[in-house]
Amino acid sequence: MLKHYPIKAAVVREPRAPLVLEDGHIEAPRPDEVLVRVVATGVCHTDMVVRDQLFKTPLPMVLGHEGAGVVEAVGEAVTEVVPGDHVVMTYMWCGHCHTCESGHPAHCENMGALNFGGGRLDGSHATTDAQGQPVHDHFFGQSSFSTLALANEKNIVKVDKDAPLELLGPLGCGIQTGSGAVLQALGVKPGSSFAAFGTGAVGLAAIMAAKIAGATKIIAVDVTPSRLDLAKELGATHVVNSRETDPVAAIRDFTGGGADYTLECSGRAPVLRQAIDALAVLGQCGIVGATPEGTETPININDVMIPGRRIVGIVQGDVVSKIFIPMLIEFHRQGRFPFDKLVRFYPFDQINQAIADSEAGVTIKPILRMPA
Repeated sequence: MLKHYPIKAAVVREPRAPLVLEDGHIEAPRPDEVLVRVVATGVCHTDMVVRDQLFKTPLPMVLGHEGAGVVEAVGEAVTEVVPGDHVVMTYMWCGHCHTCESGHPAHCENMGALNFGGGRLDGSHATTDAQGQPVHDHFFGQSSFSTLALANEKNIVKVDKDAPLELLGPLGCGIQTGSGAVLQALGVKPGSSFAAFGTGAVGLAAIMAAKIAGATKIIAVDVTPSRLDLAKELGATHVVNSRETDPVAAIRDFTGGGADYTLECSGRAPVLRQAIDALAVLGQCGIVGATPEGTETPININDVMIPGRRIVGIVQGDVVSKIFIPMLIEFHRQGRFPFDKLVRFYPFDQINQAIADSEAGVTIKPILRMPA
């Protein structure tokens, strides 16, 4: 009989309902799986999007997808980690589709099923509640709003034991997304201009990465003065409060015609149009903001075609996490990527407060500490 481990997990059972801490059980790892004792896990906007069913997923479900912790047990086929290793969990990918094999696992052809399907690719899941009823899991291949999470060898990243483990979870999604968009997907060049539309965790990570990349004009666009002040502290050379100033006109003024790169981080369709319109000739606009399913926005086709502007969809920064996350940790160790300035910690039982503070803009990146 397959072994089961007791857990405490935050479960969403109804759309837009508060998450409820429940007792339950999780299966022992299958051959290619890794059971992780979660030390801390970030709270991401995508958790809220799914809680509210703006992305449709099966319920009830254990959310959470920025987990970091210690390996508790491994399946018999696992070779990269052993019990006691420290790991960050990231998005799940299949490894055998054309996109994965071409070096772009973040755009895996099975991304939807593996990360939002509520179970493994074969439809199975590993979590039951206190009554023995199944609960959907494997959210982003981890469901880390739980004291134990079951990940796959593919979506865990081993980290040094002297790294600050409770801080590292957001590197697996939000921080990776913003910085990877700049350093990998867009390939921001030294001496170029870059504008981030939205200065939450993703946008501020992008700003820090643009500084690392050597961009000389780094522009932050938002409506919250405190976030714009933090953007300047983290590397922005110019800021725009878009409630007070037309960001397109301001960016054209700052750059002498338009930005070489823009990144839409807000998930708002009208803001995407601004990010496109603010581009220079041959400029690139990356899209990372999560929008409700079916969201569309109008664009002026000739204003994209004639100046050769490019619009790029980006998931998880288009990075290979096992390479990229250790690089971010090293940047942080060197003082060049101070993402800890975005973070506020909460105990696990304050998960709904952490979510509310994030939605209200009180906290940029909440991290939940699990009970010892």
